[in-house]
Amino acid sequence: MATKHYLSYLQETMHSNWDGLAMADLDGENKYTYAELAAAIAKLHVTWRECGIKEGDKIALCGRNCANWGLLFLAIESYKAVVVSILPDFTAEGIYSLVDHSEAVLLYVGPNVKKKLDLTQMKGLKATIFMDDMTLLNADDKFTKKFEGVEAAFKKAYPDGVKLEDVHYPTDNYDDLAIINYTSGSTGNPKGVMLTHLNLSGNVEFAHTRIPHKPGDTVLSMLPIAHMFGLMFEFLYQICEGAQVYFLTQAPTPSVLMKAFAQVKPFMILTVPLVVEKIIKKGVLPKISSPVAKIMWKTPLLRRIIRGKVKEGLDKTFGGQLRYLIIGGAALNGEVEQVLHDIKFQYCVGYGMTECGPLISYEDWWAYAFHSCGKELPQCHVRIDSEDPTGKDGEIQVKGINVMKGYYKNEEATKAVFTEDGWMRTGDLGILDKEGNIYIHGRSKNMILGPSGQNIYPEELEDKLNSMPGVVESIVVEREGKLVALVYPDPSAEMMSAKTQAQLMEENRIAVNKNLPAYSQISAIELVASEFEKTPKRSIKRYLYK
Repeated sequence: MATKHYLSYLQETMHSNWDGLAMADLDGENKYTYAELAAAIAKLHVTWRECGIKEGDKIALCGRNCANWGLLFLAIESYKAVVVSILPDFTAEGIYSLVDHSEAVLLYVGPNVKKKLDLTQMKGLKATIFMDDMTLLNADDKFTKKFEGVEAAFKKAYPDGVKLEDVHYPTDNYDDLAIINYTSGSTGNPKGVMLTHLNLSGNVEFAHTRIPHKPGDTVLSMLPIAHMFGLMFEFLYQICEGAQVYFLTQAPTPSVLMKAFAQVKPFMILTVPLVVEKIIKKGVLPKISSPVAKIMWKTPLLRRIIRGKVKEGLDKTFGGQLRYLIIGGAALNGEVEQVLHDIKFQYCVGYGMTECGPLISYEDWWAYAFHSCGKELPQCHVRIDSEDPTGKDGEIQVKGINVMKGYYKNEEATKAVFTEDGWMRTGDLGILDKEGNIYIHGRSKNMILGPSGQNIYPEELEDKLNSMPGVVESIVVEREGKLVALVYPDPSAEMMSAKTQAQLMEENRIAVNKNLPAYSQISAIELVASEFEKTPKRSIKRYLYK
């Protein structure tokens, strides 16, 4: 059966749910019914047409999660242009570099990004536009004049407003580029993952089949929408099927999240392990850690009662209407997963990566195998590069309609990530059991997952550290959710006092952090007494240092 285009789902939803709420900022700044969403999309199409933006042009989005980010995404995709997705946490220099690398012609920015950019630095842009109210920030005279005439052009195109019969979106462009998603803010040789409309449609169709919802169900968009995990499963598939998406427009601190869950009452929560671990470790483990509670937890006649109480409290924490808790992005703490398993909570752990748009494997919570990452999607097949895939770890490799076209303007990286027979290397190590469940046992790649799902590449941080005074080489590792740099200092600095050496490293840490987004800043530097152990190719044996 052919894959259904995600814009087909959106069209059908608009026709059946015209007056229903589509999405809103949780603080109430912007909100849209499906009718208002259709009108806003049509107005953006008129704007771009009047201002000379063509099909296939790249339009960059760089701002916090908000309803207008979602609106712009849908408008760009249905205009047959290409979304360039840039995290707002990147430095100004990183944003300049990615806008240039992507060849974007327009840039839409949120308030925090607006403050830190020098708009004159991006010479290739036709205009920069403020995402919050769609006002023009910077453009040449020709674009400005065209932009000022948009209202009249829109009224001429839709004299009676946008009607239901006006909603017609392209659904025959499966192989066309839909989005370039940058996984890093590097100013060096960035990787822009090229995803097609087929890649996105494969993910939406799977979710439609396996994680169903009904019009009026609510969801909270709290992971970065600039990443595929949050974009696809906290926004796109839900909005295409009639859900109400509420955007968390502030930092997802525990207190903010608790309030948001109570307000939104989501039917589904998609999150990274850190969020769940904080909730369990703070709200559950202290209550079940006393000697008496431990006995009750395991006693047949009592455990049903105490575990039921814990589940009831956790359900309430998540808003009381939760049907799915889907965790992904990294391994879930074993103790935390054991609690979820014991209380029969409606959770599962999935597996994916940006290059697969993003989902690779999933299993419904009632059939989920403990400690696994679910089973391969029908749209995305998995193999283990091992002589014994069920018993000996090998690289997880994938193939299917979810897999990207490649990396934008980076043929070397594209060639390196695919095998000769067309399978994509994930860089993750694991096995498949006889039932098809995937178990990940390590990473051959070094990427660290940030607190809200951001990708952190330690090599980039190490490169900056290694250029600082007194540093010969370094490794950045993750410890208890924080980034710690292990540094082998210059032997000529040995004569310095321990206090002076520590002071120098603290100065280095502060200097490096000034040019890094908050999620990738180094929390501490530890000195090591000798050089790091190396492979024959002089690469550091990272697995020895944790």
